[in-house]
Amino acid sequence: MFYYFCKTILNGKLAVRALPPIHRLGFEQPFAVSYLIKTLGFSPEVALSASKYVHFETPEKADIVVSFFKNHGFSQTQITNLVRRLPSVLISDPDKTLLPKIDFFSSKGISSPDLAKLFSGYPILLKTSLEKQIIPSFDFFKNLLQSEAKTIEAIKRFTGVLKCNVEARVAPNINTLRENGVPESNIVTLLQYQPRAFVVNPVRFREIVEEVKEMGFNPSRMKFALAVLALRAMSKSTWERKVDVYKKWGLSENDIFLAFGRHPWCMMVSEEKIMRVMDLLVNKMGMDSSLFIKRPGLLSLSLEKRLIPRGFVFQGLLSKGLVKKDFNIYPLFECPERTFVQKYIMPHKEEASELLKLYKEKMDSSK
Repeated sequence: MFYYFCKTILNGKLAVRALPPIHRLGFEQPFAVSYLIKTLGFSPEVALSASKYVHFETPEKADIVVSFFKNHGFSQTQITNLVRRLPSVLISDPDKTLLPKIDFFSSKGISSPDLAKLFSGYPILLKTSLEKQIIPSFDFFKNLLQSEAKTIEAIKRFTGVLKCNVEARVAPNINTLRENGVPESNIVTLLQYQPRAFVVNPVRFREIVEEVKEMGFNPSRMKFALAVLALRAMSKSTWERKVDVYKKWGLSENDIFLAFGRHPWCMMVSEEKIMRVMDLLVNKMGMDSSLFIKRPGLLSLSLEKRLIPRGFVFQGLLSKGLVKKDFNIYPLFECPERTFVQKYIMPHKEEASELLKLYKEKMDSSK
């Protein structure tokens, strides 16, 4: 919290006392601060900070902007979050600055709820030039992805791709993958689902590609692109910390390297999740930690919606003698939901009548 100080004479002595920020040396708080507090629910501290970027003495213009967002499907929370991150939007001209962007994305088939989510999550786009930046970037990705729908999906995943310099950042990195033999279909898939991976310094990106090649990944396989994504997403120190977490479970660096080669995503999960999954498999289910080397993809599955509920079913079947301890557990975790219920629960509904009920309860509790 910021305070303002004033000097007073008290009993013949000079005294300095702090005043709350909204008083500003005895004067009334700026109108913008009051407006942000009363209309958008800002705290005094946040309102004061935001007022440095926006100045107005009457509510009319700001009211028009707030009403504009409400009329286009933005919730009060989304408007508050948007203004908190981009206070200057309150003094924008809705017809000249805001509406053209709304109309452009609407014309591409993005619904009002998705538009509200997109702009409240990345408000700087409202201050970005439509003609000079947004449209050229959109067309660049559309030409690569050969689909407006795929382009929109990529934008929803990382709206920042529309703000970056695609010619200086994205294009060189795409060319690096092409030069190293990565199929166009794999580049398109990576761009559609992980557009952030391409927004990196081209020199660093080329270094990552070379590193992945040295690891022995085949550029023609999708795993090569995923390995590039994994190394792009973390620093060397983060990589080393995750390696150390796996080592706590008795795994060697060679084990971890083998697992990464089979499923690069196993190094993308958080250190906390690595610990929780390994604890479930090893301590609670009695599996050997080498299971990770054979099936590193298990680390990518949801703990709450997949691993814990199905592990619970396995333990129930095991306790009733309906499966053996050397039972092949991989398909149990990896198969689709419908297959799991039909194959592992329904055949035992008489011997383990409570199994399905308890499984559903576990699933419901994870929602």
